[in-house]
Amino acid sequence: MNELIAYFTTIPSSHRSLILVTGITFFWLVENAFPLFNFKYKKWQHAGINFFLTFTTILINFCLAFILLQTADWTVKHNFGILHWIAKVPIALYTLIGLLLLDLIGAYLVHLIEHKTKILWRFHLIHHTDTWIDTTSANRHHPGESVIRFVFTTLGVLIVGAPMWMVFLYQTLSIVATQFNHANIVLPKKIDVLLSYFIVSPDMHKVHHHYTLPYTDSNYGNIFSVWDRLFGTFMTLPREEIKYGIDTHMKEEEHNQLRNLLKIPFQKQRSPSNN
Repeated sequence: MNELIAYFTTIPSSHRSLILVTGITFFWLVENAFPLFNFKYKKWQHAGINFFLTFTTILINFCLAFILLQTADWTVKHNFGILHWIAKVPIALYTLIGLLLLDLIGAYLVHLIEHKTKILWRFHLIHHTDTWIDTTSANRHHPGESVIRFVFTTLGVLIVGAPMWMVFLYQTLSIVATQFNHANIVLPKKIDVLLSYFIVSPDMHKVHHHYTLPYTDSNYGNIFSVWDRLFGTFMTLPREEIKYGIDTHMKEEEHNQLRNLLKIPFQKQRSPSNN
């Protein structure tokens, strides 16, 4: 455990970039070999849009990283946050508690709020417009949403009192988890169900990408599935019945053109269907 902490305390940016690229490459190869859905789309054109939005997310996080670093250092220096207030526990349990809480605030909570707040939904909507969910969809976020999520991640670090090594570990696990649960892969149903009791499995997250309510407003988790189960937002839907996208933007010129995707938050919004 000490070796893990030491590594993430000083993890080079190049290693973090390599994890991102390796994850996308691995899951892209797997989903080509064992696809859940055989999409009829221009894969590279679709990936190009998602890669561009992934790049803007990386750029925003890089430019704002000093805020995250200063926040983590401040919590450690001033013994502020939940991790500093709990009784001394083994380092493995300490790490698990920290990761769970960071996932709660930095992933589940912000995701829930984005769905429930009209102004924030305008930005998050871009993620849901994708009608061909694959591993490149993982970081399909409008630049505005990337800022919103960064704010909640920073808030999570402050409330949890997470040291920077834990933040880097959390972000690494988050990247791999979201690439995994967005990948167009098919796991044996029993294995997928078993995984969904601990982490967000592919079938579990894909329910969230079904094109109509109430499924869109479910399964908000990213790494751990416990929060959806605990707060009653967990839903299931047979994988064969899943249809990707969002019913307000099903036309290809709306969801498959980068220029329009960037404009969506500023366009007049249409009411979603409950069917």
